Amino acid sequence: MSAERGRRGRFWRRHPAALLGPAVLLAGLAGAASVGPRLLRPNTYASVPSIETRPDFHDPALLAQAWTLPVAAAYRRRPYEYQSNPSFCGPATVANLLRSLGVDFSQADVLRGTAFQPWFGVLVNGLTLDELADLIRRRLDHPVQVVRDLALPAFRALMTSGNDPDRRLIVNFHRGPLFGRGAGHFSPILGYLPDADLVFVGDVNGDYRPFLVSSERLWRAVATPDSASGKTRGLLIVETNRP
Repeated sequence: MSAERGRRGRFWRRHPAALLGPAVLLAGLAGAASVGPRLLRPNTYASVPSIETRPDFHDPALLAQAWTLPVAAAYRRRPYEYQSNPSFCGPATVANLLRSLGVDFSQADVLRGTAFQPWFGVLVNGLTLDELADLIRRRLDHPVQVVRDLALPAFRALMTSGNDPDRRLIVNFHRGPLFGRGAGHFSPILGYLPDADLVFVGDVNGDYRPFLVSSERLWRAVATPDSASGKTRGLLIVETNRP
């Protein structure tokens, strides 16, 4: 054995933690390889026209009206926080909900001390609707109801209730039926304009920002399967006026 090899052997015996760097890197590459096939799935919504082409999507006058709604105004009292990476729509949504109630939390704070821990800053499998409900219950001592499989009239009625300042709604939808691209996503419902039948979605993705969409179009995006949970997507109802 050469003197150089002898020195290397003594180093690794004294500092075994130094071996973790390459091991973690290899694990990360393996994880990326396992995620790859999901990212390469064909886009079944490619032919869907995006709501971005509609005049009401980011209409300045309608947005100004929407921001005056009681729940939207509560969200606007503090800076709106956009997701730090594509896997953080859930934590960013919860952070904004808490901030609308006067509780200062960042999306990173939301996950601290929970079972939902990022791996190199990423929630590899994201969060399901039920997991997000559990996360809110951990941070907020108020009832959280999971709602799925609503008919359109019931869905529209629920959107109307989203203007109640003692209630917060969170929606889990697939971007495909709205934009012709994308995947599952969480965002708060900021309000509803009943005369125009437009839902004010507080998109936590900074590339989209809060937008307006018809209740029927959003309903179709919610009535999609979540492969992670094996259930239909849905909404969370958070009652903020009673413990």
